[in-house]
Amino acid sequence: MTTTEPRASRHALPATVGAARDQVRDLLHTTGRAPPPRTVTDDILLVVSELVTNAFRHGGGLTGFTAHLTDGALTVRATDASPVIPQARTHSHPTAPGGFGWPLIQKLSRQVTITPLGAGKTIQVVLDTTGQGS
Repeated sequence: MTTTEPRASRHALPATVGAARDQVRDLLHTTGRAPPPRTVTDDILLVVSELVTNAFRHGGGLTGFTAHLTDGALTVRATDASPVIPQARTHSHPTAPGGFGWPLIQKLSRQVTITPLGAGKTIQVVLDTTGQGS
């Protein structure tokens, strides 16, 4: 396997979940190679959506976002303003729906790393881009 220089997203901090997805979609489609299979791209964009949504909804706001592409993998880092480590809910409640994002992130990612910061945390995920798993 030949490793090429990683390609990184070079955009401003996304202001919305959609903008983060657009950044990653653009990165996946501007490598000079065929983009990942559609199902793989859909899974990647779902993970990006969940990471950024969680940062806005539970993390006090998105304070950093990067995406780096190498052969066979995409690494995404989302930094937020909360030191609270995500945890899966044990059950959903009709008045507080949700709780499925964190388990989805963990299931669809090859690797998940949480790095505590002084006033927040960075969650880094590594995602397969080939459709062949890890």
